[in-house]
Amino acid sequence: MDFGEPIFGLIERRSSCRTFDGSKRDEAALDHLEDFIHSVNASADAEMRFVLLRQFYGMQERLGTYGVISGAFDYIVGVLPKEGGDPLTFGRLFEEIILYATALGLGTCWLGGTFQRADFTARVNPEENEFIPVVSPVGIAAPRRRLVDRAFRAGAGSNRRKAFGELFFDGSLETPLTGETAGVYFKPLEAVRLGPSASNKQPWRVLKDGHNFHFYLCRTKGYGAVSFDVQKNDMGIAQCHFALTAADMGLSGRFDFLPSPPEAADWEYITTFVPKTAGG
Repeated sequence: MDFGEPIFGLIERRSSCRTFDGSKRDEAALDHLEDFIHSVNASADAEMRFVLLRQFYGMQERLGTYGVISGAFDYIVGVLPKEGGDPLTFGRLFEEIILYATALGLGTCWLGGTFQRADFTARVNPEENEFIPVVSPVGIAAPRRRLVDRAFRAGAGSNRRKAFGELFFDGSLETPLTGETAGVYFKPLEAVRLGPSASNKQPWRVLKDGHNFHFYLCRTKGYGAVSFDVQKNDMGIAQCHFALTAADMGLSGRFDFLPSPPEAADWEYITTFVPKTAGG
C-alpha cells in the first residue's frame, strides 16, 4: 500500500479538522481518494463498504453535523450491517482512508455521534440491514480554526496523550515499556499512542511478551452507543497504525488471535502481533 511518503509522518501530521475552506476544492485529490476507496472496498469484507459522498460544489444545503463542521461539502461515509458487523476491521480500514486523505493534503475528522444520520442515509441509500456508524468530512482545511473547533479539541483533550509507559508494558503490567526496551518497535507503538480515539479515551494497551505484542482494550465503562462498539473501532485504528508503520520499516509479521493470551486485569484481549522472526 503506497501512501507516497513515510506513514509515521502522516500519523504525526493528521489532526481532526472541523473548519474547512468552503471557497476551495481539490477535485484531483478527491478523484485519487475515490480511487483509493474503491480499492479498499475491493479488498474488504463484503459486509462493509465505504463511500466518498461528493456534493454539488457551492450548494446551499449542507449535510447536518449540528454545527460541528463548517465549510465542508464532501464526506467519507462508512456503512456496516446492523447485526454482525466487525468494528475492528471497520476502524482499521476507515483509518487507512483517513491517512490516504492526509497524504493528499486533505483535512478530515472522525464523526461518530455529531452528524444527522438521516441526511447521510438519504444520499447513500444503505440497504435495509445496513447503517452508517461513522462519517468524516474531507476537504481543504481553513487557515484558522473556529472557536467551536478549538472548544471541541480542548474539551476532548485532543492535544493530550497518555505517556508511553501508561499504555505499553514489558512482560507484566507492573513493568512499563520504555523506548529502549521496545527497540525497533518503538515507532510502531508510538504510532499507536498518537492515534485518534473517540473522546480521546485512548483505550489501547499493549503487552510485550517475548517477541510478541498482545493488544488489549481497556474499556471506559458505560461509554459508547449500543449499536456500534466505538472503542473496538478505536482498536482497529491502533492496529492500522501499528501494522502500517511496522511494514513501512520492513518489520514483517502478522496479527493473530491466540487461544490463551496472557491475562491482563480486566482488559479485553483483541489480537497479537507475531513478528516473522518469531515464527510468523
